[in-house]
Amino acid sequence: MPLTMRYMQLPDIKQVAAIDESCFQPPWARDSYIFEIKESRVSHMVVLDRHLDHPPQKKARQNGWLANLTGKLRGIPPALNGRGAIVGYGGLWKIEGEAHISTIATHPSQRGNGYGEILLAGMIGKALRLNADFIVLEVRVSNAVAQSLYQKYGFSRCGRRRNYYRNNKEDAWDMRVTLDKPTRRRFSQLYDELLDKHEFRDIYSWKSRPRR
Repeated sequence: MPLTMRYMQLPDIKQVAAIDESCFQPPWARDSYIFEIKESRVSHMVVLDRHLDHPPQKKARQNGWLANLTGKLRGIPPALNGRGAIVGYGGLWKIEGEAHISTIATHPSQRGNGYGEILLAGMIGKALRLNADFIVLEVRVSNAVAQSLYQKYGFSRCGRRRNYYRNNKEDAWDMRVTLDKPTRRRFSQLYDELLDKHEFRDIYSWKSRPRR
């Protein structure tokens, strides 16, 4: 199984922070990830892990420097040429009846593979398991691709947050979806279709948060 969606762990922070820094300005501080994983009682951080189907052979290990060099030339960091590379991550906060998607990103070199949709579906599934009444998120007004994905899963615009993003003062759309019965049925259908397409292993959305 090449793709696994699971809870973020402390050893993941280095790879996650690298993706964050390549996608967002300013990125989260690394201490923020430690807090979300170890201390926060409302946070459910997720990563999407890509594995090789088979362990690398001895010769392949000996020539690992060549694979890393090739990856660098293609814009892929060394971690993504190996086993257990993180290709995307996300964060969900559950407070009372509200689930809030705090962050979601895929590695720039891995965009267009559907990984963002897998992460979104995982966090929606987690919100359902946590008995949330609705989910909210913010998205740049210029990010039409992300908005289209969110709308596919039932999110709609509910307000506009002026100067929301600190780096360029861009506005954000406040988007949300109510987790009523029709939405749950639609999500179940979309999730099954996504699972058939990508054959990922989900040990995040239907599992309890690991004890620290």
